[in-house]
Amino acid sequence: MRAPCGQPPHPPLSTWQHGGVTAATHSSLFPQVPESADAVLDGLDPEQREVAMALHGPVCVLAGAGTGKTRAITHRIAYGVRAGILQPASVLAVTFTNRAAGEMRGRLRQLGAGGVQARTFHSAALRQLQYFWPKAVGGDLPRLLERKVQLVAEAAARCRIRLDRNELRDVTSEIEWSKVTQTVPADYPAVVAKTQRDAPRDPAEISQIYAMYEQLKRDRCVIDFEDVLLLTVAILQDRHDIADHVRRQYQHFVVDEYQDVSPLQQRLLDLWLGDRDTLCVVGDAGQTIYSFTGATPDHLLNFRTRHPNATVVKLVRDYRSTPQVVHLANGLLGQAHGRAAEHRLELVSQREPGPEPVHAEYADEPAEAEGTARRIRDLIAAGVPAGEVAVLYRVNSQSEVYEQALADAGVPYQLRGAERFFERAEVREAGVALRGAARAGGNDSLLDDADGLPAQVRAVLSTKGWTTQPPAGSGAARDRWESLAALVRLAEDFGQARPTATLSDLVAELDERAAAQHAPTVQGVTLASLHSAKGLEWDAVFLVGLNEGMMPIAYAKTDEQIEEERRLLYVGVTRARFHLSLSWSLSRSPGGRAGRRPSRFLNGLRPGSAALGMRVRGATGGGGIEWGPGPVAKRGRRGPARCRVCGKTLTDAGEMKLMRCDDCPSDMDEALYERLRDWRAVRAKQIGQPAYCVFTDKTLMAIAEAVPGSAGELAGISGVGARKLDRFGTAVLAICAGETVEEGLENAVDEV
Repeated sequence: MRAPCGQPPHPPLSTWQHGGVTAATHSSLFPQVPESADAVLDGLDPEQREVAMALHGPVCVLAGAGTGKTRAITHRIAYGVRAGILQPASVLAVTFTNRAAGEMRGRLRQLGAGGVQARTFHSAALRQLQYFWPKAVGGDLPRLLERKVQLVAEAAARCRIRLDRNELRDVTSEIEWSKVTQTVPADYPAVVAKTQRDAPRDPAEISQIYAMYEQLKRDRCVIDFEDVLLLTVAILQDRHDIADHVRRQYQHFVVDEYQDVSPLQQRLLDLWLGDRDTLCVVGDAGQTIYSFTGATPDHLLNFRTRHPNATVVKLVRDYRSTPQVVHLANGLLGQAHGRAAEHRLELVSQREPGPEPVHAEYADEPAEAEGTARRIRDLIAAGVPAGEVAVLYRVNSQSEVYEQALADAGVPYQLRGAERFFERAEVREAGVALRGAARAGGNDSLLDDADGLPAQVRAVLSTKGWTTQPPAGSGAARDRWESLAALVRLAEDFGQARPTATLSDLVAELDERAAAQHAPTVQGVTLASLHSAKGLEWDAVFLVGLNEGMMPIAYAKTDEQIEEERRLLYVGVTRARFHLSLSWSLSRSPGGRAGRRPSRFLNGLRPGSAALGMRVRGATGGGGIEWGPGPVAKRGRRGPARCRVCGKTLTDAGEMKLMRCDDCPSDMDEALYERLRDWRAVRAKQIGQPAYCVFTDKTLMAIAEAVPGSAGELAGISGVGARKLDRFGTAVLAICAGETVEEGLENAVDEV
């Protein structure tokens, strides 16, 4: 079958179904650059392909965990560039971490779109600020303050307010939150009261410290990271010539992790865009976990309101996790409440079945750590690489007991959030040595017996401490060896992908990776907080310390805070590809009272537990919602909605209502549909509401296709809820049975 004019042909289903689509990060390290624009689309599933081809107007991609969102948007940019629709220099892709931006640049380079800018919000703004500052303000840009904690401490001292170490950190975070939400010092107390924010100190004191901090910055001619965004916004607002310059440069924008955008970042994005709508956003409200920094999913949830003509694509095919992991993740969010929960994405695993998640209870924290280390050691012995295992916890202070347990078990580990890979001393030394050997070429006697690139790298790095076998135990020597071993593995992969590559080619690759912060994998178990694990994935994930008071954290008091804690656990669950363990302990230390309880979020999910209902407290309870055993609406384990004609998974709400693709043939009774429309028009007029408030067109089409003969069959049609069934059901069933519209209206009057 020929494709429509101007459209690339669709790939056969076998190229993407049943594992044919590459998982989110399990692509080849060094793939070949696609030969053409059409080749960029190869291997994408239908929804990813729809994203890649949606190159005009506003586009909103609602992408669940593990559904290949980065793959979809990088292929979208690359397809536009390779097809000549987008100019590389006119595209700005923004995300939230240097690692994510680096990964995006790396993927674009591999797809033949290397000229595209992929940066964090702060990096893009700083670049513009440095360029335009002399023209807009004059002189040099003030020095950037790398760490504001010391200046906040001085500001507090000048205000005669004593802060301990934890309070200093919390007040610093409050200042950052205030700036990204565009709250000035004088307004801080009122904003805290209005938003019911739980301030770490008296809001009046924080306001004082905040004001003094800003004064000290002005006195010393320094700016902080939040100022980078604020000053860029100010210049673009005040200088229309500069704003026009930026808009001529960048004409197409892509924003990843859009659920994490702050009001200040959204303001900057609006100024970059101007009156254009050439914007593609990607996000998942179910993964909003940074509200404490000012992030809000409202911009994502309101996107279709702001852009009524937007193309909306949902990615729900999960290529990362097994059905068992996905089922637990869906169940976890299935108990959520609030606006973000109303827009949750139900994932559909595309992987073969795996082991059931393990729920483990321990007597105390050391026993939990030791048990976790034993299970990790067994997995590694069974063939799971240490670098494909992670231990995730709620707060960083929980890491110490796991570091000790892993060291005692002889298992190598690495702390995420420590020094960046390319900034490590041994990695810098290795880079110098490799660069020197590359320059010397055949004149370096060290390479005389080295045949091929991997052998050359091993020979060079053996002078820096690399050996064929790792040193015993853990500590600095093991950390150094792991870094060098990661470079050796990278060279082996690079040489396998490009057999003719030279040492100079590898050095150039390392330089590009260092610039992008695209580090190779270090073979050690990852220890990380749940927040820092966002965007990462492992074959085996151990979620530890899942006790009440830690998950959710004790200071999460409001309904919104509790729901964010649930989403944080959801992020942790969806990091696992195959093995997932969830554990908790009954006491803090050996011999302690076993008074702890497992997290409420596991109720109804862990074996032997009942789901928690939601009770509304009365006036004596102070109002609000509390959790405890109680009735819960039953949610059956639903599979994916599939087209009843072609079998394709449906993600569009309208198609799911019809249970078929829009372009699949319809067996609708046209005459019945027209009778239902006539009845709806009169009925809507009787009750004084728009016609769609009775039933939407899609619901009427679904009724006309199904022709229900009973209340049960009618209730099974999407869009016919209990209230509408009670109000309009008799009339609709009468019309479906062949009665006239007039008879249906009589039945409607009888119902009233």
